[in-house]
Amino acid sequence: MYGITDLKVGTVFEFDSDPYVVLESQHSKMGRGGAVLKSKIKNLANGVIVSKTFRGGEKFNPVNISRKKAQFLYYEGKKYFFMDQENYEQLSLDKDFIGNTSAYLLEGEVYQLQLFEGQAIAIDLPIKMDFLVTEAEKGLKGDTASKTTKPVIIETGLKVNVPLFINQGDRIIVDTRDGSYVERAK
Repeated sequence: MYGITDLKVGTVFEFDSDPYVVLESQHSKMGRGGAVLKSKIKNLANGVIVSKTFRGGEKFNPVNISRKKAQFLYYEGKKYFFMDQENYEQLSLDKDFIGNTSAYLLEGEVYQLQLFEGQAIAIDLPIKMDFLVTEAEKGLKGDTASKTTKPVIIETGLKVNVPLFINQGDRIIVDTRDGSYVERAK
């Protein structure tokens, strides 16, 4: 059983019969009253994010999350198709379920799927991923030291702000947590 002190960022627990993950947590002690935890949690079954305050005596069950490797095959209509790397079965996930993660899915790449009771509830993306720049305005020659940026479009269709020296055809590394440019890929 988890107490409120165990609910740290990234902890998965059961609340109202659904799996939740802690996105933000702030623990505080109130004078004569008990401790409270102000948190932002995400329902892993439907993707809804809520702010919740928990009291000191509350207890929560840990959730058994399993992980499975699956290769992203293709996108068609409102479905994303993956192939399980163990038994080669195909599974499809709705566009609503995938959400913003779709901006980082590359055909043929293998990703970790989080499963709760056999159902996929999330896709674990690597923190940094390498992408090809497919559209970019021409940068200024010699302008490599300034902090000025320009928007480019990567192979998945995501728009990323990059330094002026990045051109079409370059490979860049993008932080999948916030969609920011990290560095030019080698």
